[in-house]
Amino acid sequence: MKDQAAENFTLRARREGGGSARLNNWGANSDYGTLRSVLLGPIENYKWLQTSSVSKKTLRRGVPFDPAVAKRQHAEMVSAYQSAGVEVHTHAPDPHLHYQVYARDSSVMTPFGAIITHMAQWWRRGENFRAIETYQSLGIPIYDFVTAGTFEGGDFNVIEPGCVLIGWEGDEGRTQEQGAKQVASWMEAEGWEVKLADIDPFYVHIDLMVVMLAPKLAAVCTDCTDPEVVDWLRAKKIEIVEVPFQETIALGCNVVALGDDRVLLPEGSKTLKDKLKALGFEIFDPDLSMITQGGGGVHCMCQSLIRDPV
Repeated sequence: MKDQAAENFTLRARREGGGSARLNNWGANSDYGTLRSVLLGPIENYKWLQTSSVSKKTLRRGVPFDPAVAKRQHAEMVSAYQSAGVEVHTHAPDPHLHYQVYARDSSVMTPFGAIITHMAQWWRRGENFRAIETYQSLGIPIYDFVTAGTFEGGDFNVIEPGCVLIGWEGDEGRTQEQGAKQVASWMEAEGWEVKLADIDPFYVHIDLMVVMLAPKLAAVCTDCTDPEVVDWLRAKKIEIVEVPFQETIALGCNVVALGDDRVLLPEGSKTLKDKLKALGFEIFDPDLSMITQGGGGVHCMCQSLIRDPV
């Protein structure tokens, strides 16, 4: 760490002239560089709550939740990461935080340190405090804390080094425009290009519909992604692998690039799996249906800690 402020986790790297390109070997400048270390959330206290359109439908239809199945599926996902050579870290479980399993939302990893977000729903706000403790225990400096409005990590979408797509849903959604603009200002101060995109709250976060798979290759549901965003991606010469709407709503586009043409996706993501196999990708596809029906997919459940720089 740079100084005592970092040790106390009040480090504001941007206010000290910008962060290091690699802080103690932690950080990621892309969402597809080879994944070396990942932060996951615990499954012990997970249960479905009315957090999104997906979980509301699950609960409305009376689907039974089986915590034992959820734990087995989570263990299968952890095993998949380990089989891919990824070191796995996990937040310490808090019995009051039922959605702590979705580690993507409470923080964002950058090449300059971690950003601690500001959750929209009161029953999730404690996840931010546990995230601070996790970064403290791992020795990862914190870049800053979102204070201008709500902001969740699923709306921070690194497209390529030096370029990030940031989603926001307004007061009815999970990320407010004020929070999105605050994070955008930090990244712009570091010399990054930022694309802001307002999305319908029904879709929860931008990473439900747009996820990078490899350099210049993205999984996108063009049926629900704003044409302006699709055009912006194509203008960057990014090839789009289309994911059908129904599979997208079931979190089939919410996947994790492991690097080296390897992808972790849910077993139910049939179309994307077939398309990526045809492109020569190695696929890791655990069954996560007992977890994803609660409103978050495999991308929502992970926060990259170390990726090889690209």
